[in-house]
Amino acid sequence: MNNWITPNWPATSNIQAFFTTRQGGFSRDLYAGFNLGDHVGDNPLLVQKNRAKLRNTLPGEPRWLKQVHGKTLVWVDKDNRILPEADAALSCHPGVICAVLTADCLPVFLCNDAGTIVSVVHAGWRGLAAGIIERTVTEMDSNGIMAYLGPAIGPDYFEVGEEVREIFIQHDKRSAVAFTPHHKEKKGKWFANIFLLAQQRLTEIGITKIYSSYECTFSDPTRFFSHRRDGNTGRMAGLIWITN
Repeated sequence: MNNWITPNWPATSNIQAFFTTRQGGFSRDLYAGFNLGDHVGDNPLLVQKNRAKLRNTLPGEPRWLKQVHGKTLVWVDKDNRILPEADAALSCHPGVICAVLTADCLPVFLCNDAGTIVSVVHAGWRGLAAGIIERTVTEMDSNGIMAYLGPAIGPDYFEVGEEVREIFIQHDKRSAVAFTPHHKEKKGKWFANIFLLAQQRLTEIGITKIYSSYECTFSDPTRFFSHRRDGNTGRMAGLIWITN
């Protein structure tokens, strides 16, 4: 599957999940490879060819979202709207595919031990600060939830301003360890560890089974799209579902 990434976590065998890379596919130039974003300026016909190729590996059509870096979630197995505005998708019905698109933001896969509820969250710093992870876990309303953090911009590249750091520290002073000062020529700028910020939010609400390969989208242009690195670029997908 084009070297797509499968979460290394102890989910039950009826939970399927993976994260696509940019390798393979039909898109060209800025979007070269397997771009699945239909809102970034790519040729719509090529995006549809990429999505059709993806669909051939799945039991159904992914339930795409209109992502806005917020804290809204949607049960995609109960909501039949096309492109609901949300940044987290949940399902408890087999064959319904939760999906988010990313190109530096953190895709957070969630499921319960029983394999009866799944979710995937689009978590940029705004969504994290707004509590999108906590809201999703609360909505899942289940014991034994585990998380897998997919590829995202790494802590050596995710530059943010002082105001972003302050937002997280005001919520939890322990967040300070997730920020390191930028070089002297960029006073007031910090590098943020989005993986650690997500882990802190998860552990704060009692989720301790957290897994990740901590792969950086910014530093690996052959495998990943990166908005911070390239500006206008493609999107990859994080997908999770329950099998029949």
